[in-house]
Amino acid sequence: MEDCLFCKIVAGKIPARKVYEDDEVLAFHDIKPARPVHVLVIPKRHITSLASTTETDLPVLGRILAIANRLACEQGSPDGFRLIINTGPIGHQEVQHLHAHIVGGPEPVGPMLKRA
Repeated sequence: MEDCLFCKIVAGKIPARKVYEDDEVLAFHDIKPARPVHVLVIPKRHITSLASTTETDLPVLGRILAIANRLACEQGSPDGFRLIINTGPIGHQEVQHLHAHIVGGPEPVGPMLKRA
């Protein structure tokens, strides 16, 4: 997708502070971190959102999950982290390219959701 921000990062057209890269995924620091550790992990191939995945996407989805702990530990959150995948407008997905947020740091991240 030529107008996709994350596709431009994968293509090297926009710089990013990369922390991991392989044939399937790219991980880099969030430009507006919400926590001391805030890394985004994206598939290199454009997938719009988790809602648009199919069984053919299982290998890359598994790869994202498989490297999350390693990246969290390497980036400074060895005692745990949260992995967040925002999906669609209700899920507050801002960039229309599937991405997982690894958030953590030395302090607990707090409750998952506030009660309505």
